[in-house]
Order: sequence, then structure tokens, then C-alpha cells
Amino acid sequence: MRSNADRIGFIPVEPQHYPLLQQWLHEPHMQEWWGDPETELGYIRDMVEGRDTTRPFLILLNRAPVGYIQYWFIGHHQNEQWTRDHPWLLELPPETIGVDLSIGCPDKLSQGIGSAALAAFVARLRSEGHAGIIIDPDPANARAVRAYGKAGFRPVPHLEGCTGDVLIMHHVSNANEIQ
Repeated sequence: MRSNADRIGFIPVEPQHYPLLQQWLHEPHMQEWWGDPETELGYIRDMVEGRDTTRPFLILLNRAPVGYIQYWFIGHHQNEQWTRDHPWLLELPPETIGVDLSIGCPDKLSQGIGSAALAAFVARLRSEGHAGIIIDPDPANARAVRAYGKAGFRPVPHLEGCTGDVLIMHHVSNANEIQ
């Protein structure tokens, strides 16, 4: 039997994916952690149409879309607009990449797909030369924190308790990486 990691893929979000993303953003498990669905879809449109440098992708399982993943550039957010409310951004090297993901299909939750997708996506980012990779879940989102831990993310000790409503987790590729 093949593992989820063997069946995971990614494709860039394109305009024809907007209805699917809108459907997912209205799901109760997504609304718990995301903002207003129309606002969130507007942010994704900005990414797709080049008004935001964040890179959005669909997560595929056996070539079928099951979730959403994106990466964003810490350095692009190290400005007064962002750091006023998120001063922890200044604690990270500007070349760091942030990742966000959600499983969109409710029937695909709690099956290890998120952890497998995140691990595969991190491997892709590392192969593209990105060394520092973080993720910032709400600490109350126990399902996400567990999944991210399984994918190799650990809390950044010097940022614990200093980041408001997020837990900054850094992908650890070796034991000496987190300071």
C-alpha cells in the first residue's frame, strides 16, 4: 500500500479553482480558523493575479484537489504595516519562507494528508533553495499543531509566548537548526 506522501502533488491555483476554494472556505472546519470567505478568496485572487507575492497551490491527493497550501516571504512582510501588529516578523531572517495550509475536503480530515502534504511541500521548497521555513498556527488549533509536528516543525523557543495568537514553528532538518 502506498503512503499518502507517495500520492501527494501540488498545482498552482488558477482562476478556474476559485469556486472550489470558495466552497472550502465556507466549510465549518475552515471558517473556524480562516476569516470571512469572500475576503479570503479576494486575498487568493490577489496572489493569482500578481498583486501579492504569496504563492498559492492546491494540494492534490491522487490528482484530486483536497486542500490548499501557500508560501509567503517573511522579508516582504518586514515593514511597518505588518510589524506593527506582528513584531515577531523582525525576529526572523528575511529570506525565511512562511507556509500556510488547510485540508479543504471535510472527509479528508484526520487522515495524515496534511502532514504528508506539508512534508512534501517543505521538501519542494528546500529543493528550490529555501533553508528557513516557518508555519504559524493558532496554538488552540491542536489538530494543526500535531500535524505540523509530524511534518518536522517545532516551536521556536525564543518566540514562544511573544507572538500573540500564533505559535511560530520552524521546520527542523537537523537537531542544531533551532536556536
